[in-house]
Amino acid sequence: MILLLTALAFSLWGKDEFLAMVNGANDWILNHFDKAFSYTSFFMVLLCITIYFSPIGKVKIGGPEAKPTLNKYRWFSIVLCTTIAVGILFWGSAEPLYHLSSPPDSLPPGTDPIGFSMSTMYMHWSFTPYAIYTIPALLFALGYYNMKQRFSLGTMLFPIIRNKDRNWWSVPLDNICLFALVAGMSASLGAGILSISGGIQKLSGLSSGSLLTGAIALIIVLSFTISAATGLLKGIRILSSINVVIFILLVLAVIILGPASELPGYMLRGLKEYIINFIPHSLSTGNFSDKEWTHSWTTFYWANWMAWAPVSALFLGRIAYGYTVRQFIIFNWLIPALFAIVWMTVFSGTSIYQELNYGHLLGKSLHEQGPESVMYNIVHTFPFSRLFIIVFLFTMFISYVTAADSNTEAMSGISTEGLSPDNPDPPGYIKYIWGALVGVVAWVMVSFSGISGVKMLSNLGGLPALFLLILCCVGMTILIFRRKQIL
Repeated sequence: MILLLTALAFSLWGKDEFLAMVNGANDWILNHFDKAFSYTSFFMVLLCITIYFSPIGKVKIGGPEAKPTLNKYRWFSIVLCTTIAVGILFWGSAEPLYHLSSPPDSLPPGTDPIGFSMSTMYMHWSFTPYAIYTIPALLFALGYYNMKQRFSLGTMLFPIIRNKDRNWWSVPLDNICLFALVAGMSASLGAGILSISGGIQKLSGLSSGSLLTGAIALIIVLSFTISAATGLLKGIRILSSINVVIFILLVLAVIILGPASELPGYMLRGLKEYIINFIPHSLSTGNFSDKEWTHSWTTFYWANWMAWAPVSALFLGRIAYGYTVRQFIIFNWLIPALFAIVWMTVFSGTSIYQELNYGHLLGKSLHEQGPESVMYNIVHTFPFSRLFIIVFLFTMFISYVTAADSNTEAMSGISTEGLSPDNPDPPGYIKYIWGALVGVVAWVMVSFSGISGVKMLSNLGGLPALFLLILCCVGMTILIFRRKQIL
């Protein structure tokens, strides 16, 4: 908390200097550790596949007699909304425009631009990011429930580091990852505030000032903190179920109102490129060796997912009680990744189609008004566009509330001593403190200093998370061959 408030003070005191400092630090990390990010992410995908087919898949989280606290639909909906649900709303339509117009210089002439754009969306948003979340979450679940370890990031390393040896560095690790997550949540909330206020402006004509952004921040923060305070089996369970239903309805609406006949072809072209180039794209080699492009996109994404993964993994592991390891892989990795591919096919495909057939208007709005404008401009071509915008605004609101709820739960758990499977809920007041901190930081950034600096600062958490996840990969590999350790 002190680290975040100090960073916020620096961003207010010297905005340009602060932004230059964190950008420089981020560039240094990407220049020196880009291969480590790429190879670790790729190996985690291989681990997910290996775990699914290995005998360890039969192990039940919590022991042979454990009974699930969530049914499979509730489990899947919470997993989906905890991870990438907020990002896909805007980047699903905005990001492919960047790849369409500015591919890496290392691509050979004649590369299919649509296939490349679609395959890049699949790469950045499906199997690899979910693998980054799945491996540490599975390790935590097994350590917390099967090995009776404490609610801490250090629990993920139980296969390789003894409990008494983890105690001295577990607290600083928790603090660093907490800092990265809270900074990321604040920046994400700030972006959400700006996007929602922009949508309200389009609908009502109200001017976007500190009063409007403050009101939006207050409503969002109250919503997710109250939801978190109600406990796991109440607020987030209901919100995530609603969220997934709305996602499905949005996909169906865009298919019906958009270029439905073109989307299957776009999907096949994208999947072809994705499968053929999965290894070189994952490892940034061959046609994907353009460092400037990979550092701006693929490697940057891996660092970003890693910065968020450790703390989010605590929550994902906690809700998996009573299911087998194989089911964990299916519901935390396979099904969410397939959902992301469907989402990107529909929204990225529609964005690409409109850009190529409507006079490049989306690309113009992207560069003049920002990525949050793209989805609104797509919707304006549909019948009942005003209603669609209202639904989209509500979806964005509830998506952030759902994701923030789960992360607030995990942050509060780390901040509480003595949590156990028998006493799993942290005190409500801790959740309110974290929620208030995130809300205040987000509003101050939006109103006075901008969100770029703190957003980039959160990505710096990808470096310590990288080393933690490398150890997680080692620990998971050991468990595959020594599964009797957790039976």
